[in-house]
Amino acid sequence: MRIKRTTPRSGVSRRNRLIAVSTGLVAAAAIALPNASASAATPFSTTQLKSASDSVLKADIPGTAWVVDSKTNRVVVTVDSTVSQAEIAKIKRQAAGNSGALTIKRTPGKFNKLIAGGDAIYASSWRCSLGFNVQDNSGNYYFLTAGHCTDGAGTWWSNSGHTTTLGTTAGSSFPTNDYGLVRYTNSSVAKAGTVGSVDITSAGTPSVGTTVYRRGSTTGIHSGQVTALNATVNYGSGDIVYGLIQTTVCAEPGDSGGSLYSNSGIAYGLTSGGSGNCTSGGTTFFQPVTEALSAYGVHVF
Repeated sequence: MRIKRTTPRSGVSRRNRLIAVSTGLVAAAAIALPNASASAATPFSTTQLKSASDSVLKADIPGTAWVVDSKTNRVVVTVDSTVSQAEIAKIKRQAAGNSGALTIKRTPGKFNKLIAGGDAIYASSWRCSLGFNVQDNSGNYYFLTAGHCTDGAGTWWSNSGHTTTLGTTAGSSFPTNDYGLVRYTNSSVAKAGTVGSVDITSAGTPSVGTTVYRRGSTTGIHSGQVTALNATVNYGSGDIVYGLIQTTVCAEPGDSGGSLYSNSGIAYGLTSGGSGNCTSGGTTFFQPVTEALSAYGVHVF
């Protein structure tokens, strides 16, 4: 799920198609689909698993997410409610002789793009969540958020009435990645190095099974577990993002860009998207924050 930003605009441009995905998240509980060609006893080589993974990308079916699971020796492909049986068959045909390496799981709902950390931030026509406040080596202040939020955005405000300016977009990477950087231009705004009550002191990569927390401007703080690393998600319209953290944490529209972190103060990621809601749960994907910090030469504080 790429958690969506809110307040979409009308129209048929790529920008408007991107914003329009911010409606209709539903619960995401993975249900395995039969895969007749798969055998739990069949070993697959690293080359075969990579080929099977590449086949999912080549099939180019929106609403799919996949990751190589070294424990099960399979490529686990999660498909949302928009993916038909015919499209699943297309993925398997694309994999050809390596189709047995695929494990297909169905999740209800639709993968969508979903801004101290987790507070609401407003562009001209949409709302996201702030991820983490950061600094460069000269002491200048910025904040990180999702790239699908900063994509096409100039000025950012702290309120929907656009009366308090925060700053301007200084960098944006989407698709392929999903991170953006905003430079503060308002010196009177307090820049806390916290997410809620947690002081963020470092950044890192969680392990599968790690308990993590997410804060966003729509749903506040929720927790869950990391289920996979290095996941790829196809949001449709050519918007494919690589290297994401997959989790069971719920999220809803407007949580995009918000913080993924530990209760000990480690920054992990920026909310990208997924499916589900915080009533019945969901599957959510996060852009690793370490990649964004390295790309922009900034650090948490």
